[in-house]
Formats: sequence, structure tokens, C-alpha cells
Amino acid sequence: MPRKTMIEAIRDAMDVSMGKDDNVVVFGEDVGYFGGVFRCTQGLQQKYGVTRCFDAPISELGIVGAAIGMAAYGLRPCVEVQFADYVYPAYDQIVSEAARIRYRSNGEFTCPMVIRMPTGGGIFGGQTHSQSPEALFTHVSGLKVVVPSNPHDAKGLLIASIEDPDPVIFLEPKRLYNGPFDGHHERPVTPWSKHPLGEVPDGHYSTPLGKAEIRRQGADVTILAYGTMVYVAEAAAEETGIDAEIIDLRTLLPLDLDAIVASVKKTGRCVVVHEATLTSGFGAELAALVQQHCFYELEAPIARVTGWDTPYPHAQEWDYFPGPARVGQALRETMEA
Repeated sequence: MPRKTMIEAIRDAMDVSMGKDDNVVVFGEDVGYFGGVFRCTQGLQQKYGVTRCFDAPISELGIVGAAIGMAAYGLRPCVEVQFADYVYPAYDQIVSEAARIRYRSNGEFTCPMVIRMPTGGGIFGGQTHSQSPEALFTHVSGLKVVVPSNPHDAKGLLIASIEDPDPVIFLEPKRLYNGPFDGHHERPVTPWSKHPLGEVPDGHYSTPLGKAEIRRQGADVTILAYGTMVYVAEAAAEETGIDAEIIDLRTLLPLDLDAIVASVKKTGRCVVVHEATLTSGFGAELAALVQQHCFYELEAPIARVTGWDTPYPHAQEWDYFPGPARVGQALRETMEA
């Protein structure tokens, strides 16, 4: 089976979707001739022409607004916002238009569009290139929110998102584009070519939205994570020797609550890990759901390991990033509680 980076897997997903359905169009800032800032769309314009893959003005509001009109008309736009940090000018269009079309038209119109965005830190991008805004979208009825953690899932989830009848926010952890990252920045990067999840089948396949995956079986504590934090959680479990079960959520909306509840009821303990800021982060929703559905099985308070409630720093990036040491400390404290 061929091995791909996450960049190549995402590109392959768009290529397969564009070849399968002429209504799929790809556009955004520099995604056409240049192939995107991370080269996720490289070669698509040459293959499909400038009417199917093209550059847009530097206007996130314009990109998303045009995509909403295309989707309502019957096309399936897959647009790129260059960094998740840049999406805020388009937030009104996403919330007030894309997310509401099905509801406000009583099902007469849908909005089959995908907004792809690189997310998260770990690349010394500072405060304007490192944000994790997923909680801003999980709060909005009518949206779906996807965060893949590996090339295999990235391709399957993106194809499923493009084929979905409703708007999907597709957040790509940029620190994972070229290889898994366990939070040890001082170590050499392991390429996807040497990781089993770098195996990506050719052709069309889809990974269903709303289904989590158990990345590590365990009996002592459940770790709920997504994106880059899946690998940080794996590193923390190995380094502490704690028998942790790691759930890769993959999609935040819809959420695989059944998988979460089954795991926590088995282990009796839960640690939630994400890179976004603590206050009102998605981990708060996860903790509330676990408390609601697993109250009588819990043997310790639910712990959260997250970014700090500050802008993402440049000079102190690794003090902000929730690394294996912080996750490991939470695991030990949870086991001792």
C-alpha cells in the first residue's frame, strides 16, 4: 500500500473527489497556480483547469461567501483558508449563512461545502498562525467539525466531508502534515513513511463522520484527544507506564459519545487533552458529557490538559504547548486521586 504524508493524502482526497464529481471545485488564497501555502492543492489546477481549481482574492469573507452561493446553487466547493487564525472575517458568513441554510429554508436548500484550515501550533508561528479555534465552530448548530490525526484518516474524512450535504469545518493540524509529533520538539521528526497510519489506499474510500477510533487499548484511564494531542497522549502513556486507553475523536461534531462512554465506564477515569485554551475549550464539553453519562463509574475527577489562557506565544512556544510532561502529570494525579 502506498505511503503518503498528510499533505499528500489531503491532496489525493481532493483529486479523487474532483475526478468523481464535476461539481467539486477547489479555491482559496494561492491554492491554484502556487498549490497552497503548504502545497496541499499542488497540481490540481494543472489537472482540472482554472475553472475547477483557482486562486481567490485575499478575502476570507469573500472566499466563504462565494462558496456558500456555489453550494446553494448545487456545486460542492472545498475552500482553503490559509490558516485557521484567518477565518474570523468569514465567521459571520459561516455562522449566519452556511450553518443556517438548511434550517431557514425548511430543507429546500443545503450547503454542501468544506472549509479546510491548518490549525494548531508547534511550528513557531506565534499568535497569528497557531490558534486552535475548534470550539468556536462546535458551538454552532448546523456545522460539522473534523480534526484528523493521520494521513489515512485525513483522506477518508475529507472525502466524506466533501460528499456530505452540510457544511464541514475541516481542521488540519499543521504540525502533523509531514509526520506524527509526540511533543518532544528536540527529537528528530518521524516521517509518515515510517508510520503505519501513513499507509493510504489509492482511489476512493471514505471514513464516516462521527466515529472515534481507539488508538491505544487500556484499562486504567481514558484519554480523550484529537489531532496532534493523540501522539502526545501516546508518549505520556508510554513514559509514565500507565495503562491508558486513548480515544482519537476524529470528529467533534458529530461526536462519538458511545465510544467515549464505553471507555470511561471501563476505566473509571478520564483525562481530556487539547491544544486550545482552557476556558470554554471543547474539553469542557467533553468533561460535562463524561460527568453526565459516567457519574457512577468515575473514581476520580475528570482532568483537563490544555493550552493556557493566553495568546499563543512565539518565544515560549513549548511552555504553552501541552506536552507529554504535563499530560503525564495529569495521568499520575488522576491515578492517585
